[in-house]
Amino acid sequence: MLIAEQKKKENIAEYILLMYQIEDIVRSAEFDLDKIMDSFVKPQLSDDSFVEANRKWYADLIEQMKAQRLQKAGHILEIKEILLELSYLHNSMFSASADGKYKDIVNRAVPFIDEFKERSNLKEMNHIEIALHAMYMKLLLRLKKKEITQETEEAFDAMRMMLAFLSRAYKQMKSGDMNFMNN
Repeated sequence: MLIAEQKKKENIAEYILLMYQIEDIVRSAEFDLDKIMDSFVKPQLSDDSFVEANRKWYADLIEQMKAQRLQKAGHILEIKEILLELSYLHNSMFSASADGKYKDIVNRAVPFIDEFKERSNLKEMNHIEIALHAMYMKLLLRLKKKEITQETEEAFDAMRMMLAFLSRAYKQMKSGDMNFMNN
């Protein structure tokens, strides 16, 4: 099973972050499938039997990104649809859920999300999208071995907790195990 498929089933926020990273990798490789396979995919595979499945998956992704004119920026339609589902779920849980825990987690994260929104170029995005972009920024900072201040780490942690709770609820919703009045 491809890592992306596994993440999609297990943790939707991690899946989205992985897809953000893969979209950037595809762009940095200039949509060259052989370059992606040789420099990114093959070094991570423990078994050559997965090469063809990965090659097909990346070829399909490249085709989608080109068809959707995402050569410079943006996210594939599937990711946009998931973000919309997460936004609706977030709003439903925040307004209709009997569980005050999610409201507390969101209320802790919102000031950090609003601050991140003001400092970034994400003015048109909702809280969920902004939190995901913040988590992606954290990943990029870590990859570049940049120092993250304690205050910034606290902000990332608040957003991470909100996304983790929402991801768990999304998995329950997709499996049919969610009851908004009890969650």
